[in-house]
Amino acid sequence: MSTGTGATGITSDDITADSVRELLSDRKVFPGLPDDLDENAELVLDSLGLVWLLHVVEERYGLVVEPTDEDIAGLTSLRRLTGYLRAAQTGSAEGTEGGWPG
Repeated sequence: MSTGTGATGITSDDITADSVRELLSDRKVFPGLPDDLDENAELVLDSLGLVWLLHVVEERYGLVVEPTDEDIAGLTSLRRLTGYLRAAQTGSAEGTEGGWPG
């Protein structure tokens, strides 16, 4: 349930770079990532970290994402990860297969 839109048209339930950065801030799961992770900085997620991240996305946003191996290989920065999750969110009724910006 969205809590309204602001001047930018983004609701509190929309996935943004800041919300993904917050999800990546758990130092128990992602110990090497800086708090001020740049959107274009190289990002390498191990399988456990990715599974945890997708679980939290499901819990927080009600979004079930099942990336392919090709999708996972493309999640190399905060910007690309956010883009993938946003594409999945906007097309969540259709599924996410092949539906993310490369």
